[in-house]
Amino acid sequence: MAEYGISAGQRVAVVWDRSSPVEGLKNLVDKIQALVGPGSRVCVENIDQLSHSAHTESSFDVVLSGLVPGSVTLHSAEVLAEIARILKPGGRVLLKEPVAMQTGDNSRIKTAARLPTALTLSGLVDVKELQKQPLSPEEAHSAQEHLGYQGNDLVSVQMEGKKPSFEVGSSHQLKLSFAKKSAPSGKPAVDPTAAKLWTLSANDMDDEGMDLLDSDELLDSEDLRKPDPSSLRAPSCKEAGKKRACKNCTCGLAEELAQEKKESLQPKSACGNCYLGDAFRCASCPYMGMPAFKPGEKILLAESNLHDA
Repeated sequence: MAEYGISAGQRVAVVWDRSSPVEGLKNLVDKIQALVGPGSRVCVENIDQLSHSAHTESSFDVVLSGLVPGSVTLHSAEVLAEIARILKPGGRVLLKEPVAMQTGDNSRIKTAARLPTALTLSGLVDVKELQKQPLSPEEAHSAQEHLGYQGNDLVSVQMEGKKPSFEVGSSHQLKLSFAKKSAPSGKPAVDPTAAKLWTLSANDMDDEGMDLLDSDELLDSEDLRKPDPSSLRAPSCKEAGKKRACKNCTCGLAEELAQEKKESLQPKSACGNCYLGDAFRCASCPYMGMPAFKPGEKILLAESNLHDA
């Protein structure tokens, strides 16, 4: 057992399955108990019941699986994840599994390339192959009996993997040191005494000695007077004869020009009798067909009437 690196005082889990010979399992457990010393340091678990065991995380220093002579143990992703969970940080797993040299019809049996990948995906690190050899006659017979594999291209591969030196979900406080940034040379430093003079706290609002001015008292009659719209125009809008407003006009010139254009479209009576009714209107009068109206009353004509006129 020296090749497994098991030393006294370590806790070891031995995983077996239905293909493991009983006598071979007993001999393996006896040898491990002699190495680790007295006490309940060796635990024997069936691979089908491993995920239902009561072992807490970080329970074992070493996990041995499929190492019973004559066994052909297959490790699913769930089993490998459970082995990684019960290992202590830095603990090791040693397993042996029959693999196919090429992809076959039996999807349960991994290829030689997939086995290291499966161990890595379970959370193990430093995964490496220790030994590869053909199946023994006992293992070949067990593969046919328990795995239903009739081919002759299986080999036995022994692998080793380690759990990282930390537990999943653990946290550690990082001590970070950042250099204190100095103020830019071009920006003058603020005098603490001057800054304190301009500080107003909530307690100052209730201080009876504080004289707070009403903002309305700061405005005089001139400030409250409505400004002349022409005074709000830009200098370019005040030019004489300008009839075009700026893009995004805000001084009111655009509205004035629009109103002037609208009023210019209103027709003016040539005879002065348009308001009396159709009997007094010309044949081309734009008010034809409209009722009489009072002189000076504003009448809006439809756009179609204006074009006809």
